[in-house]
Amino acid sequence: MRHYKKGRKLGTDASHTKAMKKSLVAALFTNDRIKTLEARAKEIRPDVDRIITWAKRGDLHSRRLAIAALGDKELVREIFEKVAQGQFADRQGGYTRIMKLGNRKGDNAPMVIMEFCTEPVQKKEAKAAPVAEAPKAEPAQAEAAEEAAAE
Repeated sequence: MRHYKKGRKLGTDASHTKAMKKSLVAALFTNDRIKTLEARAKEIRPDVDRIITWAKRGDLHSRRLAIAALGDKELVREIFEKVAQGQFADRQGGYTRIMKLGNRKGDNAPMVIMEFCTEPVQKKEAKAAPVAEAPKAEPAQAEAAEEAAAE
């Protein structure tokens, strides 16, 4: 039974899954876009969001956590510099986007492109109070008045 086992197996043993996820996250931060399987993209999304949140915090402990997660000091330095410049400053989560491409020709596996959302966040406009419209009975009264005047 899989009690208390979260996440997908991705068809490999635990050590290979862990290495594959670390590699995919590093590739996404390096290239800003990767093409991968849908299950893999959905599995690495929380890791990417967590690393960006650490970079937004920017303290030494967060930097050490990111180095432990990625295993590459230079890549972590680049990520922290990018985030410090304000790339994700106004965004409160949802740093990545997954766009479906369709199925792969050989084995019919669902392929996706995973990339960072770089466009600025648009604030939701406050809904204005609905303007009280004139009652709908007026047009009917106006028509009745026109007919009476015509007679």
